Amino acid sequence: MSDATTLRLTLADQAASLQLGEDLALALRPGDCLALSGDLGAGKSTLARAFLRALADDPDLEVPSPTFTLVQSYELRIPAAHFDLYRLGDASELDELGFDEALASGICLVEWPEMAEELLPATRVRLVLTQDGTGRSATIEGHEAQMKRIRRVLAIRSFLDDHGYKAAERRFLTGDASIRAYERVTTDEGQKLILMDWPKMPEGPPVLDGKPYPKVAHLAEDAYPFVAIGRYLRGIGLSAPDVLHVDYDQGILLIEDLGSDGVLDDDGRPIAERYRQTVASLAILHGQPMQQDLDVDGHYIHHVPDFDPTAMTMEARLLLDWHLPWRRGAAPTEEERQEYLAIWHSLITDHLAGAEKNLLLRDLHSPNIIWRPQEQGVKRVGLIDFQDAMIGPTAYDLASLIQDARVDVPSDLAQQMMSDYLALRHASGPFDEPVFLRTFAIMAAQRNCKLAGLWVRLKQRDGKPGYMKHMPRTLAYLSTALRHPALLPLREWCHRSGIELPES
Repeated sequence: MSDATTLRLTLADQAASLQLGEDLALALRPGDCLALSGDLGAGKSTLARAFLRALADDPDLEVPSPTFTLVQSYELRIPAAHFDLYRLGDASELDELGFDEALASGICLVEWPEMAEELLPATRVRLVLTQDGTGRSATIEGHEAQMKRIRRVLAIRSFLDDHGYKAAERRFLTGDASIRAYERVTTDEGQKLILMDWPKMPEGPPVLDGKPYPKVAHLAEDAYPFVAIGRYLRGIGLSAPDVLHVDYDQGILLIEDLGSDGVLDDDGRPIAERYRQTVASLAILHGQPMQQDLDVDGHYIHHVPDFDPTAMTMEARLLLDWHLPWRRGAAPTEEERQEYLAIWHSLITDHLAGAEKNLLLRDLHSPNIIWRPQEQGVKRVGLIDFQDAMIGPTAYDLASLIQDARVDVPSDLAQQMMSDYLALRHASGPFDEPVFLRTFAIMAAQRNCKLAGLWVRLKQRDGKPGYMKHMPRTLAYLSTALRHPALLPLREWCHRSGIELPES
């Protein structure tokens, strides 16, 4: 392992060994092999058992020793296979145990790896346990990509320890389309919290004026925007998670857990009451006096970026750069490209000039809304994932909610939500409804052009094909938005370019 790196840890007692096993369950990925070495009684099986129970999120998961069966398989969040090679007759028998197949789809834990050293992958993670007084020491060696993940989960553990959560239980919660990941943390008193793992985002290639996509699109690059926006939302009477502890340099946040109820029923359909209450939250947000400079902690001011024409155009361009080549197998011609960009220039410059602007949350749809039945009124709507908030046309947020990218919103509910919003805005003061409705259509079209390209990019560039299931819905929403007269040129361009839109 010429490019391997090594990490040495002291495990004071069995609880520390169990905790290491649990933390490693957050670090390893499909295709990883964890080779566990150490004398009899060193704690290999104990660590493996803790790893598997954490991966299963089941403290009572039966984890029998595979000493005699040689392998035990588990269908968990990530499939796992636990090998014990102590009684392996010959290294070649590893193939008969289905090692390669198990590694191709999941994680392999291997005790006594010395019995088949030459057949294990060169990229394995080696973990050697040795007695060290009343405790143990652990030496972990692996290639840089794996060790980076392991060091990250251990850094998060240190963060929790430093803030008084030494015995906290950590379990994987979710990831998203970005590099952020989330854990559910349970303290030793039983309190539930959320850990946001937000490592520094790589710059990526330049996409416009020498700048990478995140900078042009004004995506948050650290935790300051999340803290600032959350504080602002709570200050105007809305529900957003309180930030308990944050390490801005490392990108680690421990935040309030708003709950696990969402706005969809058990069959994945929108619950009308919850969507309508979210509309009421939006009406309150958009009716506030605009504030662009938000205090974080008395020492830092977050300047909320503008959703400027450059960012709008670059997002809409994803349809050109990713969706169109995928759809028809050929890149757009220069004429098609210039015509598309000219249409968006006109829409943004001419038709959005008089649009109402305020704070927009940018990704207000079902995955980012928590339902809090114990609260009253708009407090029942918990808002999350708002770190990329900008100052821009308020209609964008309503379009994001009514045309939820992850779920089909029935037309009658969509109409009711629009009626609710318009009524609430009219009741709170002067409101230009025709301009708002035109802006709504443009912002809906812009968002869905972005998403139609983003789903393809996530599949082709990032290896996340699961998002492609949203493509039919995205195109249907785009078709609906393009019914507005102001968007006729874009509808005609889509037809000429071979982008088939469903009848709306």
